Amino acid sequence: MTYQQALDYLASLNRFGMRLGLSRILRLAELLGNPQDAYKTIHITGTNGKGSVSALTAAALSASGLRTGLFTSPHLFKYNERMRVDGADISDEDFTRIIVRTKDAAEKMIAEGGESPTQFEVLTAAAFLYFAEQKVDYAVIEVGLGGLLDSTNIITPVACVITNVALEHADMCGGTLAGVAEHKAGIIKEDVPVVTAAKGMPLDVIRRTAREKRAPLYVMGEDFALRELSQTLEGQTLSLDAPALSLSDCRYAISLVAPYQAENSAVAVTLLFVLAQNDTRISTSKAVQSFLRTAWPGRFERMDVGTQKVIVDGAHNPAGAKALREALDSVFPAEPRVFLLGILHDKAVEEILDILLRPEDVVVVTQPDSERAELPERLLQSVRKYARQAEAEPDRGCALARAFAAAKGKLLCCTGSLYLIGDLRERIVAWKEGAGDAGIGDAEQH
Repeated sequence: MTYQQALDYLASLNRFGMRLGLSRILRLAELLGNPQDAYKTIHITGTNGKGSVSALTAAALSASGLRTGLFTSPHLFKYNERMRVDGADISDEDFTRIIVRTKDAAEKMIAEGGESPTQFEVLTAAAFLYFAEQKVDYAVIEVGLGGLLDSTNIITPVACVITNVALEHADMCGGTLAGVAEHKAGIIKEDVPVVTAAKGMPLDVIRRTAREKRAPLYVMGEDFALRELSQTLEGQTLSLDAPALSLSDCRYAISLVAPYQAENSAVAVTLLFVLAQNDTRISTSKAVQSFLRTAWPGRFERMDVGTQKVIVDGAHNPAGAKALREALDSVFPAEPRVFLLGILHDKAVEEILDILLRPEDVVVVTQPDSERAELPERLLQSVRKYARQAEAEPDRGCALARAFAAAKGKLLCCTGSLYLIGDLRERIVAWKEGAGDAGIGDAEQH
């Protein structure tokens, strides 16, 4: 099998859609020798911020000299991004090889009379296998959807994180905010510590589940608290207090600029000190120093081209839109804004637009690279309720060119879906490096 054939196989699994449940992944992992049991794991879920916390945690463990795997989803440009060891994406050759092994196990399942695993289940099992082959000390595992019935939930972690809980994927997680909270809390295991930044009713659900599981619980605002010391366009300096962990004025810096990343970093720092209680190999001083070198692509990422200021952010739900809007208002309060926007049709489109847009904003609407993408003309109709100046361009390259043309002297923000910003980010990188035509230079022709 070639790398392209591995991608074709994964694409063929899309016909099974998203199917929650653990029976398929349990059998698939069993046929592979239960590789997820070969190393320590950390399980991370939440409506927003789980990717950033995962990246910070993995970087910190690597900085302590521990071989560390990181499994995240979705990818921005290439599947390899989902499986990393010490910051390096899996190679095309290794990716192809583990997909072949996982495919063989999947075909054995089907021959036994079982259901075919979904694409995400195959990727999850493949990641577990890869980390075992790489002999990692730890693997940081980001939940795909929810938690309780997510295919990653066959691990028994040494710690878990629930960043926050908002109403998303309710149709697959109980239909209500309480149902979503139950699914997030479903990753909590017996006696395994939990760190969370959740609030309100979702926190009540998490607290109850932790109590039932006798899991030590660390709650932001109660067991640990954050103070901002300074913020610049290069990053933030912060201080954390966590009396239960004997932490007082733990100072550190992060390169992530958006204000919401302060909360994510506080969760990660607290998690690392919880882990260090039982693992003397973790150097908390080296761990927090690694934050200044940690980037997380597509999350309020500065990608300026020459004098043109560009922000790329995957704000794909109302909570993400709120965080992005607050970040823009905080970091660029006086800048006129141009948005390059594409959203999936199964998202809360009107709510996202209402939160994100101002009447004076200029918007270029395009189509994310997904079968679930909202058609640009339909999205344009909604956008015009919130912004006076808007246009649609289905072709993403032409849309990027139009957005750059409109953004002269303004801030350009590319957002709305991770399936969009991955493509746009690659085009911008190519333009910046002069490695190819990202479509930006031909703005006047479109």
